[in-house]
Amino acid sequence: MLGKTAGGLFWMFRYLERAENTARLCEAGFRIALTRSNNAESEWRSVIATSAVQPAYDARHGDYSAANVIDFLLRDSANSSSVLSVMKSARDNARLVRTALTTEVWSAVNETWMVLNDLLKEPVAETELPTVLASIRQQSALVRGALHGTMLRNDMYDFARLGTFIERMDSTARILDVKYYALLPAASFVGSRLDNVQWETLLRSVSAHRSYRWAMDGDYTASGIAEFLILDRRMPRSLSFCAAQIVDNLGFLADDYGARLPSHDMSETLRARLKDRDIDAIFEEGLHEFLGSIIDDTAALAGQIEQDYRFIN
Repeated sequence: MLGKTAGGLFWMFRYLERAENTARLCEAGFRIALTRSNNAESEWRSVIATSAVQPAYDARHGDYSAANVIDFLLRDSANSSSVLSVMKSARDNARLVRTALTTEVWSAVNETWMVLNDLLKEPVAETELPTVLASIRQQSALVRGALHGTMLRNDMYDFARLGTFIERMDSTARILDVKYYALLPAASFVGSRLDNVQWETLLRSVSAHRSYRWAMDGDYTASGIAEFLILDRRMPRSLSFCAAQIVDNLGFLADDYGARLPSHDMSETLRARLKDRDIDAIFEEGLHEFLGSIIDDTAALAGQIEQDYRFIN
């Protein structure tokens, strides 16, 4: 496959996943802000910081009101990671690789762009935010379903899935970081009722509330939820699950092309960091520091994949 086509598939699905994950990050901030309404602006500021768009936001706004943050993350064209911006990029990449997509996948992407473009024509009121965020997630699921149901399991599929899991791994780490590092008021709150309510809210924001109840014994605790979202390989948004999928898809590419490249070794190293780990040891290491290093390693791996498979010709 041409590197340009591989890159188009990879980035198309990174952008699609980013749209959904930005919606999830918004929901995490929205739900947690409701539990601390007397300090809501600091909660929204932490969401912007964790989204890695703070310089662009500060250039546009002087405060961190809910309305400004929501508008910036969902529809502001000055934010290259806003939902509208990344959906446009996803559709542009889909056009670039149109001949590598089934009709169903192309139609799902095109429909998603049209639906979200219409949905986000006007600023979103806080009262309407949950409905809008649910629509973004639903449209993302539509594209994912078309991919799973109609695409051959070949190199085109593997590059699409690599984009998805690279982006999802980055996002899960960032959403966890919002809760633990940016939103927790003080160390004295660790283990308190407020702390546990915020962790439970975080589970709901990544659609993992019921899965946690099925998979884990006991109540909602910081260590239990962190273990679930970092180390549980049954959970499709966990860091461990994403790392394993990245290794698998790169392995399929190695078999198809008959070559093992540096990105394969990097992915194995990343997965090893999450395999057979103990959550207490991660907390002792420092959860914020651990998540930061995972974000950095995921970005480095993404860059190596681009280099190995010559996305830029």
